[in-house]
Amino acid sequence: MRLSAHGISYAYTPGRPVLAGLSLEVREGEVLFLLGPNGSGKTTLLECLCGLREPQRGKVLLGDRDVYSLPSRTRAKHLGYVPQVHRPVFGFRVWEVVLMGRAPHLGPFATPGKKDLREVAWALEAVGLTALAGRPYTQLSGGELRLALIARGLAQGVKFLFLDEPDAHLDPSHQHRVLGLIGELAERGLAPVVASHHPNNALHYGGRVALLGEGRLLTDGLPEEVLTPGWLRELYGMEFELLVGGNGRRALIPAQGRSDSSSSTGSESGVGSRYSRESAASLPAARKA
Repeated sequence: MRLSAHGISYAYTPGRPVLAGLSLEVREGEVLFLLGPNGSGKTTLLECLCGLREPQRGKVLLGDRDVYSLPSRTRAKHLGYVPQVHRPVFGFRVWEVVLMGRAPHLGPFATPGKKDLREVAWALEAVGLTALAGRPYTQLSGGELRLALIARGLAQGVKFLFLDEPDAHLDPSHQHRVLGLIGELAERGLAPVVASHHPNNALHYGGRVALLGEGRLLTDGLPEEVLTPGWLRELYGMEFELLVGGNGRRALIPAQGRSDSSSSTGSESGVGSRYSRESAASLPAARKA
């Protein structure tokens, strides 16, 4: 089964689209990272893809069926969403919040069974929150809240899991744990989609990277094709350096100074920054969307 967006558009204010005719395919067994500046439409795109916000134009298809023609319970069995922000109101215990992810699999008056509790226990262990399972949700730190929401998404048992900045508010150890777990989900045939502000996380953990600018897909491809100084300059309007360590691992860091508007057009190859420490010949060309 595949999930695909076809020419979707959405505007909160008439005449100012957040998404403008965007098409994208989500593939099973692959971690897709969405990168873009603030206001580029990443969160809106996630919400449209997972069935929470119907596009005003275009379609989102799950297989050959329109996502928004499906009953909400059916959608929730296939599509899961981990939001960027959630403000707890009630003092549910952490394990109870994670158990809420099992709701699509239960009838209106059903009691969670052993399988549901096993899924909750696995999700808590996967994100490292087992020790906090009995703590009130309202007493968690920002990073712990993020982990609890990710655990709830895992417990939902969906094929397509959309995560809005799951690497935010986490220390490096938990970032590595969560992003490594997302990679494991892809290895199991799931399709995680991650909106992020961290090019290096996309470089190291992404199977495919899509760059969004002003509601449009600029390009998508393999991380080494897309995450280059040239493409990042076009995306963010600033210069980046590509550093290569002795072990071959790459890192992108902001360079001093900013590009002027005339130099922010990017290039077909995605390289061309005078700060790049790799030659253009050593990198494959990224394709225009």
